[in-house]
Amino acid sequence: MSENAIAMERTRPNIDLTDHAVTLVIVCLVGLVMNTVGPAIPLADGFVGMVVIYLITMVGLLLTRFAPFYLPSVAWISLVGILATLPWTPGSEWIVAQAKSVNFLALATPALAYAGFAIAKKEIEVAKHSGWKLALVACLVFLGTYAGSVLVAELILRLQGV
Repeated sequence: MSENAIAMERTRPNIDLTDHAVTLVIVCLVGLVMNTVGPAIPLADGFVGMVVIYLITMVGLLLTRFAPFYLPSVAWISLVGILATLPWTPGSEWIVAQAKSVNFLALATPALAYAGFAIAKKEIEVAKHSGWKLALVACLVFLGTYAGSVLVAELILRLQGV
């Protein structure tokens, strides 16, 4: 094995595909419930769309694990999704139609809720140590983001003559 190949294998994370597959099934089931309850998309439509997204994700994870060169899994999954939906890819119209039956917010809400729960002990210690300074910076960031959004919206509305 060359030095580059050895170095690449050291940096490539060891992905447990079985663990990821089971976790993704659970995530898809939660997303399917959210997709049916929230935007009221029929269960059968959402199920097929969720299976398509699951398969795209698993192919991307397989490439992350076994491709001759390393890219992060998010890059492989994105590439597989892009290639599967290009107009000249056979069956892309069907894949796009099925994926349209999955509401993005229905998938994002549980993921963001989990991310909120997954705050590590280190982040809590940093927040305790920073105290009021962190709260002040957060408030200023929120205020700046809001003010920037208002300015952009106002500018666009004025340009349109509304």
